[in-house]
Amino acid sequence: MPLPSFVRLIEVGPRDGLQNEAQPISVADKVRLVDALSAAGLGYIEVGSFVSPKWVPQMAGSAEVFAQIQRKPGVTYGALAPNLRGFEDALAAGVKEVAVFAAASEAFSQRNINCSIQDSLERFVPIMDAARQHGVSVRGYVSCVLGCPYEGDVKPEQVAWVARELYAMGCYEVSLGDTIGTGTAGATRKMFEVVSAQVPRDKLAGHFHDTYGQAMANVYASLLEGIAVFDSSIAGLGGCPYAKGASGNVATEDVLYLLNGLGIETGVDLDALIAAGRQICDVLGRPTGSRVAKARSAQ
Repeated sequence: MPLPSFVRLIEVGPRDGLQNEAQPISVADKVRLVDALSAAGLGYIEVGSFVSPKWVPQMAGSAEVFAQIQRKPGVTYGALAPNLRGFEDALAAGVKEVAVFAAASEAFSQRNINCSIQDSLERFVPIMDAARQHGVSVRGYVSCVLGCPYEGDVKPEQVAWVARELYAMGCYEVSLGDTIGTGTAGATRKMFEVVSAQVPRDKLAGHFHDTYGQAMANVYASLLEGIAVFDSSIAGLGGCPYAKGASGNVATEDVLYLLNGLGIETGVDLDALIAAGRQICDVLGRPTGSRVAKARSAQ
């Protein structure tokens, strides 16, 4: 299968990246980050999450962030909305696209959202109905597709079932996430092979964490399977509050460097991206998780 000529990068840093931080991050700093990412040429930015601040304190203020960002034409500014209340809050904030998430692992679903996978899917039905009514697009996430912190290995057939349900429900795209970062290139290819029998490849995306240092290999393996959409996080920020030891998402800068080297178009400027990553890392008082950004700063 030929490599894609164009890859769409879904920037999840402002949401998936920042939600795991211990220190509070101001609305102004979040706005500055989103605007810098827009300026770098990213076409999709997940800005925040409409969940209870009691559960995810860092996502408090998402409505204010949406009110203050400079929206560029052609850029999608999305948000996570895991329930109907979250969807209604997102709608009130002017969000035009939301994401919902399910797990491929029963144990993870129970620990994360206190219900079975089937129950979690049923909870999305009113969200999908409301989204259709209001002309809002919905993207689906499946977590733990290559391993679960409680169950270990996850069968590709289980991933395919959850992905098919989300797609049939009306999610225009389903992102498959290696939440704990244990996946390998071979397992990644097998998973996409099995899932694509149920959901078309052009409706699938890859979302890789780098806990075991395999994220870049898994991105390349996905490209070989014809996958042309990837979630990534500026400076490699992130983790999962419900998956102990899971490190950050694959760094957007590193994925972009790989794609540039393969001659794959993205529309994203690497230097502007590195600058955006440096800016948020200064706010957080920590070094970047991007190897490309580290190498560039050492030159």
